[in-house]
Amino acid sequence: MHAAKKSALRQPSFTNFWLSRILSSSSFQMLSVAIGWQMYEITHDAFSLGLVGLAQFIPMVLLTLVVGQVADRFDRKRIVLIAQLIEAVMAALLLYGSLAGWLGREQILLVAAIIGACRAFEGPTSSALLPQLVSPRDLPQAISMSTTAGQTAQIIGPALGGLLYSLGAAYVYSSATVALVLSCVLTYLISSQEQPTRRSEPISIRSVFSGLVFVYRHPVILGTISLDLFAVLLGGATALMPIFAQDILQTGPWGLGLMRTAPAVGALVMSIILAYFPLRKQVGITLFGALAIFGLATILFALSTNLIISLFALLIIGASDVISVVIRSSLVQLQTPDEMRGRVNAVNALFIGTSNQLGEFESGMLAGFVGAVPAAFIGGLGTIFVAGLWMLLFPSIRKLRSLS
Repeated sequence: MHAAKKSALRQPSFTNFWLSRILSSSSFQMLSVAIGWQMYEITHDAFSLGLVGLAQFIPMVLLTLVVGQVADRFDRKRIVLIAQLIEAVMAALLLYGSLAGWLGREQILLVAAIIGACRAFEGPTSSALLPQLVSPRDLPQAISMSTTAGQTAQIIGPALGGLLYSLGAAYVYSSATVALVLSCVLTYLISSQEQPTRRSEPISIRSVFSGLVFVYRHPVILGTISLDLFAVLLGGATALMPIFAQDILQTGPWGLGLMRTAPAVGALVMSIILAYFPLRKQVGITLFGALAIFGLATILFALSTNLIISLFALLIIGASDVISVVIRSSLVQLQTPDEMRGRVNAVNALFIGTSNQLGEFESGMLAGFVGAVPAAFIGGLGTIFVAGLWMLLFPSIRKLRSLS
C-alpha cells in the first residue's frame, strides 16, 4: 500500500495537481463560510442565505452541457487554470469591497454566481484531467488520494475561514486570494503524462447530449447519482448553519467554522476506513443503509441545542455521505472512455454540485416559512423516504454486490 501511494506522488504533475486541488478547494470553502456569514450579518434573512445557494446553482445548470464539450475538445489544464484565475480575481474583489465598504447583498450574489460558474468548469475538467496524469495502474490510488485532498480541504477551509472571519472578513478574502494564486502556479506546472488522441466530432445535438445519454443508459450510474441528488437536496442543512450557530447554538463565526468542518472530518475518517476496508460485499444495501443514517443524523442535528451534539450529528452526516461519493467516483472514472470523460464528469458534477446548491436554496426557502429547526427536521425525514423509494425504483442498485 505504501508503494502504491509513493508511485502516484512520485509523479510531479500529480503532486502539483493534488496540492492545487487542496488550495483551490480550501479557498472555496473559506469563501463559502465568509460569504454566508457576511450575508446573514447584512440581511439577517434566511431567504438571502438561500439565494446564495441559488446563485451558485444556476450557472452550474446552464453550463453543464457546455462544460462537457469544452473539456473534451480543448486543453483541460488550461481550462482549470483560467477558472482558478477568475476565482482569484473574485476573491480579490470581495477583499476590496469589504475594505471599501460597498459590499452588499447584490454584490455578494453576483460574485457567488461567477464563482459558481468557475467551479462548474473547474470541477468536471479537473476530474477528466486526472487520468492523464498517472498510469492506468495508479489511477484507483490517484482517485482515492484526490478524494482525500478534497476532504482535507473541506476540513481546513471552513475551520480557517471561521477563525479568520472572527478577525475580519478581509482576512478571509486576502488569504483565499493568495491560496488561489498559488493554486494557479501549481496548475501551470502540470504536464500530462499522456495526451490522448480525441476525435474531432462535429458539434451536434447528439454530441451535446451524449453525456446525459451515457448516464441514462447505465442504470446503476443513473440511480446512484440521482439518489445522491435528491438525498442531499432534502437533507442538506448547510445553508442554515449560520442560523443554527447564531440563534440556536449561540456561538460565533468560530462555531460556524467548526460546524462546516465537522462533516468533512467524518467524511475523511470514513474515506480512510474505506481505503483499508474497501466495499466488497452488499454494496447496494450498504449505500441505502448509509443514506438512512444520513437522514437520522440530520434529524438529530435539527433537534440539537448543544454544540457538541450538533457536531457529532454533522460528523455522522459526513461519514455516511462519503460512501456514495466513493461509489459514484469509482463508477464514473473507471467505466467512462477518455473521449467522453469531460461530458460524463460534467453531468456527474451537475448532480453533485446542484444537489448542494439547490439543497441550500430549498432549505433557506423552507426555513423562511417554517423556521430552521422544522426545515432541517423535514429534510432528514425526506432523505429516509427517498432511500426507501429508490430501493424500489432501482433494484439494480439494491442488488449491487461490488463496485466492479
